[in-house]
Amino acid sequence: MRFTTRPELSGTFGMVASTHWLASAAGMAALEQGGNAFDAAVAAGLTLQVVEPHLNGPGGDAPILLYDAARREPIVVCGQGPAPAGATIAHYRDLGLELIPGTGMLAACVPGAFDAWMLILRDHGTLPLAEVMRFPIHYAEHGFPMLPRIAETIGDVAGLFLEEWPTSAELWLDNGRAPAAGGMWRNATLAATWRRLVAEAEAAGPDRETQVQAARDVFLRGFVAEAIADFVGRAEVMDSSGRRNRGVLTGDDLAAFSASYEPPVTLEHRGLQICKAGPWSQGPVQLQTLALLQGFDLAAMGHLSAEYVHTVLECEKLAFADREAWYGDPAFADVPLATLLSRGYADERRALVGEDASFDLRPGFPDGREPRLAHVPDAEAVAAGFGVGEPTVPRGDGPYEGDTCHVDVVDRHGNMVSATPSGGWLHSSPAIPGLGLCLGTRAQMFWLEEGLPNSLEPGKRPRTTLTPSLGLRDGEGVIAWGTPGGDGQDQWSLQFILSHLDFGLNLQEAIDAPAFTSTHFPSSFFPRASEPGHVEIEARIGPEVVDGLRARRHDVGVAEPWSIGRLSAVSRGPDGVLRAAANPRGMQGYAMGR
Repeated sequence: MRFTTRPELSGTFGMVASTHWLASAAGMAALEQGGNAFDAAVAAGLTLQVVEPHLNGPGGDAPILLYDAARREPIVVCGQGPAPAGATIAHYRDLGLELIPGTGMLAACVPGAFDAWMLILRDHGTLPLAEVMRFPIHYAEHGFPMLPRIAETIGDVAGLFLEEWPTSAELWLDNGRAPAAGGMWRNATLAATWRRLVAEAEAAGPDRETQVQAARDVFLRGFVAEAIADFVGRAEVMDSSGRRNRGVLTGDDLAAFSASYEPPVTLEHRGLQICKAGPWSQGPVQLQTLALLQGFDLAAMGHLSAEYVHTVLECEKLAFADREAWYGDPAFADVPLATLLSRGYADERRALVGEDASFDLRPGFPDGREPRLAHVPDAEAVAAGFGVGEPTVPRGDGPYEGDTCHVDVVDRHGNMVSATPSGGWLHSSPAIPGLGLCLGTRAQMFWLEEGLPNSLEPGKRPRTTLTPSLGLRDGEGVIAWGTPGGDGQDQWSLQFILSHLDFGLNLQEAIDAPAFTSTHFPSSFFPRASEPGHVEIEARIGPEVVDGLRARRHDVGVAEPWSIGRLSAVSRGPDGVLRAAANPRGMQGYAMGR
């Protein structure tokens, strides 16, 4: 057995793993009071919005994968809100923009996370609304730990808050100063918002489903939506363009939204049916990469050898190039997904993997169609020096910053959840007065260029990076996993499942294994920079692997030993034994269970 930073947990009752110990504890508490995996995931997800405010919030988004054991069915819950009706390319171009800013109101889509959690609670959960809302209310009201990374994030934007975003300064600064790490922090305004929402929902009727549905209505069509629409309609907000702009999100946009269900996209690897969200996410990238890798003898290369890392990187580059050329909301774009995931297409593309690193972005020609890539403006010309999207990998001596959250749950019945909530982080946009939350900036992922699969259009979902993972074997849910990390998510999730399935590492061993990240392709975040041929790899990989990659012409950056990825995972064996593991990086992710 390999040394691991913590044990792989095992038991038969239930398991919760997430990026914050308080969220895992909330999920476990929901299980202990008789709830199922869906109740636990909602409790954990709502808690994450409070205790990791620099990584997600109620105004953000949440793609979620479910496995319902009673129905024997995997389900995608789309908590990714669309672009507002007023979000047209012409409008943004008239403002002199080449890219949608990474901060501020112009980048706001409809907030979808809260509605997605409530949809799951209504249709799959068993606990009353107040029972799952008590966790975020408690931590917002009585305090949560001011982690170093939260304090660092607030410190980085304290000047912006004081000069331009006074509503955020009121919420996150202490007499005009960033809070010190190590203490407790309260968000009494958000606690009051949630208490009012619960009270109004409970007044709607005595039964559980009526109350949960009422909570959805309060958020999207009641006082929460009214406060959002009023502020967005009148506030001119400094954003990453370096100018003050007014947003386009309206009350009508909020009222028209509903989180929705759809079937997952799947691919089989080593007998595991891997489920991902569709091409409105980057999820199919992991499946495309696996299809390419199935043509190589990875075991013969050796786990984390230079040849192995090189092969994974080159296959990822091909899959991500297709993401850039072909992915978008399939309700608006003709995405050739069946071909992109086909064996014949993988065989054709695999021939492009050579002995040396590629420095080109090489999308394919599915069904003979000509790929088209977006024009990326010069990063220095568009960046205003702050709010440049979600950082995903460490650079130089700067601190590693996360950008998203993740939670996985499995219960004794075999139900499973994998969720990657994000957006609405405290430095996205100004706090909405009276609510204690802010809007997300997911629209920055759209292109202001006509005719691309991911071009901005009203009512369209941005092609998000958020991408939870779920695996089935013989029709039963057996594993759920995922990670924060923007463009790194499907890279680290892929490395985890290869370590687990192809090399036999247990969940904790696979999470602890040294990780690496390509930044070869355009970033999904403002200002959309790319680093052709570049890879960041943890120093623990060893100098011989680094030298081997450089010999293959990769541009290698050696990162701190425990700095890349924030994975968590849960699983269920054929004997009913449940397992869980969480990431030691960042010193806040934990798994719990019994």
